[in-house]
Amino acid sequence: MARSAPIRSNGDGLSIPPEQVIFGLSETMCVVRQKLDKVAGANIPILIQGESGTGKEIIAKLIHVRSPWSSGPFVKVNCPAIPGTLVESELFGYEKGAFTGANGTKPGRVESAQNGTLFLDEIAELELGLQAKLLQLLQDGQFCPVGGQEDKKVDVRVICATNRNLSEEIEQGAFRQDLFYRINVVNIQLPSLRERVADIPDICDFLRQVYSEKFNRPTRPLSARKLEMMQRYHWPGNIRELENLIKRYVILGSEDAITVELSRTPSSSFVPDIPINGSVSLKKLTRQAMREFESKIILRILQAQNWNRKRAASALNISYRALLYKLKEAGVSARRTTGDVQPKE
Repeated sequence: MARSAPIRSNGDGLSIPPEQVIFGLSETMCVVRQKLDKVAGANIPILIQGESGTGKEIIAKLIHVRSPWSSGPFVKVNCPAIPGTLVESELFGYEKGAFTGANGTKPGRVESAQNGTLFLDEIAELELGLQAKLLQLLQDGQFCPVGGQEDKKVDVRVICATNRNLSEEIEQGAFRQDLFYRINVVNIQLPSLRERVADIPDICDFLRQVYSEKFNRPTRPLSARKLEMMQRYHWPGNIRELENLIKRYVILGSEDAITVELSRTPSSSFVPDIPINGSVSLKKLTRQAMREFESKIILRILQAQNWNRKRAASALNISYRALLYKLKEAGVSARRTTGDVQPKE
């Protein structure tokens, strides 16, 4: 691909990749881009959901730099990283004498985000008591520091992110329903990397350029064969896992580092259930395993071709009719609207 535009920064030094790398070619990310264009300028809470490593923080930063509050600070709170006993004082600050060792007044991160953006990463990790204080902040724009007697007023844009299903958390009593409605005014759902495998070559080349420069290790673009291998991989760690793999490639200077890592993918998913009692038919089980393996290959190619079945048939070197037959035989249907391939009812 053509050399990507460099990472850009705003006044706060926020590093953001070029938008063609962030959004790529997939339909799901096109939807994300359209929604971001509409909501960036509105002072409403936004909830970003997606698996770990899908780039939720990058999207939050992009919303910030494209908003009227871009000249203000972008303050990130990694909720799971702060010990439970310190979360409240870290978020809302404290007054002198609030607890042992509080020898002075300290502003919290909410106050530090004044006239800017407060990004609460993994919001589901907050305990219920703090969720109530956050609800007050969203409702009234006010909060009370630990040990304080009066509320303080702030003007902040709140963006939350989570990799959990908040509806399930609500059912289990771990997340307040009223807070969910407050933070979920606009919902942005990020796809996993395996749902946008067509974007992997561009993301890889961008990351290779970034880390080649950072580590002062010039490297060649990855071979087409290696990129195809990466597009077949499941990527449980999503873009974060891909980034770490590219770092390893740049540092070691060999594609073997990628081959070794990707070859560790468990192959047990291709083995059918084998009864522990009674006899088994080796021929039948082998045939079943091969069908499942063939189906997985077809679905990976469909993903790589943005769910265009005619292009997928050409890439597989089979006829379009044969592809449709194999999809029907596997009991699946390709849905281009979501990029999912789901079993037929």
